Amino acid sequence: MSLIFAKSGPEWTPLPTHLLQVAEASKTFAKYLGLDENIAYNGAVLHDIGKAHPFFQERLKDKFNRTTTFRHEIASLFFLSVFPRSQWNSLIEMAVGHHKSVINDIGKKGLLDLEENDDYIDFHLGNWKDWSLRAIEILNQLGVVCLPIRRNEAFENLAYCIEYCESFIRQKGYSEWRGLLMGADHFASSLINKTVEHTRRIFKIPDLSFYNRQHVLFPLSLKEASSPKKHTIVVACTGAGKTDYLFRRCKGRVFYTLPFQASINAMFNRVRNDLENNNPDIDIRVLHSTSIIVARKENEETSLQNLMGSSIKILTPHQLASIALGMKGYEAMILDIKGCDVILDEVHTYSGISQALVLKLIQVLKSLDCRIHIGTATMPSILYRGIMKALDDDVLEVNLAEDELEQFDRHIIHKIESFDLTQDIISKAVEDNQKILIVMNTIKDAQDAYRIIKESHPEIPALLLHSKFKRGDRNFKEAQLLGLDDDGEPSFKFNTSNEACIVVSTQIVEVSLDISFDIMITATAPLDAMIQRFGRINRKRCKDTIGKFKDIHVIKPPIGIKEARPYEVDVLQKSYEVLPNGEVLRERDLQQKIDQVYTEIDFLKIEEHSIFQTNIGFTLGKLTHRSRAILFDLLSIESVSCILESDEEEYLNGDFETRLNLEISVAYWTVAKMRQLDKGNKPFVIPDKAYDFDVGLEVSKIKRENFSVLNQFI
Repeated sequence: MSLIFAKSGPEWTPLPTHLLQVAEASKTFAKYLGLDENIAYNGAVLHDIGKAHPFFQERLKDKFNRTTTFRHEIASLFFLSVFPRSQWNSLIEMAVGHHKSVINDIGKKGLLDLEENDDYIDFHLGNWKDWSLRAIEILNQLGVVCLPIRRNEAFENLAYCIEYCESFIRQKGYSEWRGLLMGADHFASSLINKTVEHTRRIFKIPDLSFYNRQHVLFPLSLKEASSPKKHTIVVACTGAGKTDYLFRRCKGRVFYTLPFQASINAMFNRVRNDLENNNPDIDIRVLHSTSIIVARKENEETSLQNLMGSSIKILTPHQLASIALGMKGYEAMILDIKGCDVILDEVHTYSGISQALVLKLIQVLKSLDCRIHIGTATMPSILYRGIMKALDDDVLEVNLAEDELEQFDRHIIHKIESFDLTQDIISKAVEDNQKILIVMNTIKDAQDAYRIIKESHPEIPALLLHSKFKRGDRNFKEAQLLGLDDDGEPSFKFNTSNEACIVVSTQIVEVSLDISFDIMITATAPLDAMIQRFGRINRKRCKDTIGKFKDIHVIKPPIGIKEARPYEVDVLQKSYEVLPNGEVLRERDLQQKIDQVYTEIDFLKIEEHSIFQTNIGFTLGKLTHRSRAILFDLLSIESVSCILESDEEEYLNGDFETRLNLEISVAYWTVAKMRQLDKGNKPFVIPDKAYDFDVGLEVSKIKRENFSVLNQFI
């Protein structure tokens, strides 16, 4: 018999091999979840057996028109009767929707969508007598002892599946079996021949005893962390030891969330360095838009990052949002996180819809028996009360006393009318050999400020950092900012420099980046975000620095709605008004100031789109999911990628890591009129003139007339 494949090149994985790899992962997941391992094995064998169909095999070789609708999972369901009848319902859940929503699929290719097409069954049966025998041979090879199936029996198997699905989707909730198979299929497809090796490492509880360390400069390290209370809220200043305390409260596997990619990478490196001595084979992962290319150490398997089973995973709350909004694969994420410890750190940096999302996530995580630990410098009282209500007051509340707070007063705030008036301030700081951090609210403002700095101080090392760089360039610039080499030793650049330097950035430096500069110039942002920004100045503490202050200059906010974006103009104005001028910003006064700025939270948009209601539970029909990325719309998250015209050939011929390094995340509307590739993440191609290594992407230059004339002729 000629080889039958599950995957096309470059691996060309044989179908029996793939099924066995998925089965190994499925059994491991089932054991962890307390589900039947035999059903898990059989479901894994069934889910892709339909790929033995000749149409699928020819399509792998690009010999058939890809516009023809053939769903291998439907062809797989023809073989249901070779398994014990008592397992049928579970097996259907594993096989029928592991790629598509069973109904209302975005491409109308789910099983119940295709029911509208009269001839789809005959097409999927095809030359049944011929190809089904090849499938039966594979099933026997994998230990499922069975005889050939008649065409009529195959038809009856599918009819049973249709009837079951029509009933099952009317039930609200989620299918554990679907989640298990989706997780296992993704695991095996990513790791291929390394699947069995990595199943031995997953679902391990980490040894977090490292965080029991104590130091007088970190007051939270001296506070008791044991408590019968299940959940935690820690309110404390930057540098008080929140991270250690939150980890001390954890008992199982940990999901640690932070809002920005740069802070996630920094925390990932910090945690791995903290824990590897006590956990030599620990499975720590980082998950964000480019985490697949962030290797933890030499020969690290980066494809693990978004898979199930890590001991510790560091990610954004937006990536957890699929469990609240019902996006594809949400059942697998539920199974992965269920019963684990979840740290929601730097909660004060979220505003608007993001605050509502965090509160909704807390409700969902509580229903999944997670232990929830929240860290914040301060948060609006209205949000604090909402969290306490969601957690039924089963919360250990931890904060600093007033005398402890006084030890963290470290900034003098100065209000200024415009960035133009900061030039003398910058020149004086350069003369004094200070490290200067300039933070703007938009990429364009940051780019404009950087150009001014380069023109006025060409001899001073300067760096611009924002989200619109090629991913590879951005990772390089983040490493430059931190000023550490590959071994974690100072490179004496920027953060670790002993000489004057200037960094211009957007808000991506706000959270958990362990940098300490001497002076800041910042656009007015929402007060909670500004407080976090301020934490990048005078951050390094010792006995000698306590009671010493450094200057922060805050630029007056605009009065127009458009100019205030991405923030609300009234929030900016209130935030600016409550700041002192020419005086020390007192930590003990922050809560009162926060509550002056934030008096309400709009939960409406999240509630409209959430699939979880507190008094009901999960409300989406089983075996279905939301296909549209609603979260991207609500939070204005960048949803597509682009590449430069000069990078196209390298992208088309490159491997996965090469492609990601070349991509730039952008909003769809900025590139909608550009040509789109059909490889990788299907990036849009933009002119080289729209990008510069030093300043990044300039959206205004994404124009057809800026493309290379040579490329236009080609």
